[in-house]
Order: sequence, then structure tokens, then C-alpha cells
Amino acid sequence: MPLQNRVLPTQEIVAEPGRGLLMGNRGSLHGVDRRLGTTRWRSKAWICCVLDWKGVQRDPMPPGRWTALFFFDEAVALAAGHRPCAYCRRRDFLLYAGAWAAGHGLPTRPRAAEMDAQLHLERVEPRTRRQRTTIAALADLPTGAMIRYDGSPALVLDGSVLPWSWRGYAAAVEVPGHREVEVLTPPANLVVLQGGFTPLLHLSAIGNSGEPK
Repeated sequence: MPLQNRVLPTQEIVAEPGRGLLMGNRGSLHGVDRRLGTTRWRSKAWICCVLDWKGVQRDPMPPGRWTALFFFDEAVALAAGHRPCAYCRRRDFLLYAGAWAAGHGLPTRPRAAEMDAQLHLERVEPRTRRQRTTIAALADLPTGAMIRYDGSPALVLDGSVLPWSWRGYAAAVEVPGHREVEVLTPPANLVVLQGGFTPLLHLSAIGNSGEPK
């Protein structure tokens, strides 16, 4: 049975066979039985990392250390409130921080802790500890943003909407640009996307065919 370590665009962590393009963590979330408790983060540093780092094989749930989480692609990771790791994805982290600075009109790239603090304010409702979402017109959203469309997550790609599942992105749906939608991606990550950061997308989106792979 798969471990409960696959992250949805809605921040939920589920048991799902699909592995995805990236991994990451939020601290140690599991017990000795390799099952998750009620806690969904131990740190505000929600990161996304490469799957393979110098060929090192690691236990995804070492006792008391960290819980490896897996993301379908980077659009999903950004929607869930994660950012690139500053260690294994140094180049992407610097591009992300640069886009953050550009989008917020800052003279220099912010530190990771500053971005993590802002992201945490925007991604979690303090009382319910559930995902915080926003409402926006579809036309105002950048490529790479994720929304809730017909009750399920979907990717915004060049103004079109691609419904998401673990099988891949489905065929693009044309939705009027003035339509207001529920946005899963936190505002700070929307600013980063608008500032020029290009997320790693699954092949089913990159080809723009929308056909599940």
C-alpha cells in the first residue's frame, strides 16, 4: 500500500501510487508506524526538491527526522504553498526569489525565512488550519496558477483551464476570462509566476495537448 505522502494542490496529503516530478517536506509528520498524525507541518519552510540528489537513496520516512512528500509537478507544489529548495534547487530558488523581488518591487532578493513567513500567512487559515484560497478573474491569473474548476483542481495555461488528476492534465477547457474562480495558489506565488518564474510542468501540460500521459 502506498505511503501517505503525495500532496494535492489543496495541500492535502494522501496515499497515492503516482510519484510525480518533485519531492519536498514540511518537517517530520509521521510516527514510528510510518503513518501521519494530525499535524501537517512542523516548519514554515515548505520546500520542493529534486527527486534524485547525487544518486543518494534515502528512507522517505526516517524516524523523527523528516517526511518526504511528493508533488505531481511544480504547479501543484506552488498551489500547495511550497517554494523551491535553496540547497538542491539553488538555481531555481534564486530565480524564484528574484521573481519575488521583481513582483513586490524589492531592491534585492528576500531571504528564505522572509518568504516562508509570508507564504504561511497566505496558505493556511489560522483557526481551521486549512488551505486559504482567494477569488480572482481568470484573465488576471498567470500560467502555472491552479484553481478549483467544477469542484476539482485545474491548471491555468495561457488563459485556458486544464483539469488536473494524477493521470495528467486533461484537455484544455475554454473559460471566459471575466469569470471569477477560486484560486488555490497563494498570492505570493502568483506574484512570483507573474514576475517571470517558470514552474516545472508535467508533460501533459507542456505539450499543450492536454492528453493524459
